[in-house]
Amino acid sequence: MEELGFSEGIWRLGSFVAIFALMVILEAFWPRRKRRHSRVRRWATNIGIMASSYLTVSLLTLVLANLLVPISALLAAIYAKQWGFGLFNWLDLPIWLEWMMAFLILDFVIWGQHWATHKIPILWRLHRVHHSDHDLDASSAIRFHPLEIVFSIFVKAAAVVILGAPAVLVVIFEGVVNGTALFNHANYKLPIWLDRIIRPVLVTPDMHRVHHSIEVGETNSNYGFALSIWDRLFNTYIDQPAAGHDKMIVGLKEYQGDGPQNFVWSIWFPFVNKKPKKIETQETENQ
Repeated sequence: MEELGFSEGIWRLGSFVAIFALMVILEAFWPRRKRRHSRVRRWATNIGIMASSYLTVSLLTLVLANLLVPISALLAAIYAKQWGFGLFNWLDLPIWLEWMMAFLILDFVIWGQHWATHKIPILWRLHRVHHSDHDLDASSAIRFHPLEIVFSIFVKAAAVVILGAPAVLVVIFEGVVNGTALFNHANYKLPIWLDRIIRPVLVTPDMHRVHHSIEVGETNSNYGFALSIWDRLFNTYIDQPAAGHDKMIVGLKEYQGDGPQNFVWSIWFPFVNKKPKKIETQETENQ
């Protein structure tokens, strides 16, 4: 976009592809856990869910374009600047302080949104699509129901407008959040010593894996996507899974059958109460 001086789309796509490729390579050579399912079917489902989210957002953008409703955090930042709306457009703060505050507040908003999706039943219906995945790897970071993506976009856009966050900072923030999501969902062995160095600031794969445990107490912990500080501040931090990373079970306890590996099942999952028949799945070698 002209307002940024560079292509936001190329920046986001380029950074996503680069980080995703790096995570896939690390997963292939240094896997953290054995896979229960082959990559082929899971990735087809997860990529299909991401594609359906992109299509949904694109259609919604076309519908709302004439109403001047910002359907992205970036558009929200540009509109807020044009209209002189938002906290940082009213205050005369040093740019470094403005950027630091905006980044911290937006990250906290994402943390709070994630917490809400676990506590509010209608939001949990959408978010459990993400949690129903039986394996955790870089592709899990894109496994979010289209309606949850729409909800997330409006939450971020509202936060950006209220803050009056700078457009360039918003683009950088979204790139960081997307990159760290790929990083902390990835299935590779991060050395323990490096995990301990990074974890006080950023959410690591071992920290986030706890959040995907079938044990409810562990699922309701470690909500951070990028910064790890919020879970420590709000007492939702769990250091390690009770069963250990090798033996813990990923997914939803009631949905350990074959359904979550299916695209149609996953898209329809928020709208049904019926529990699928449990099917025992055998671990597969990392493929």
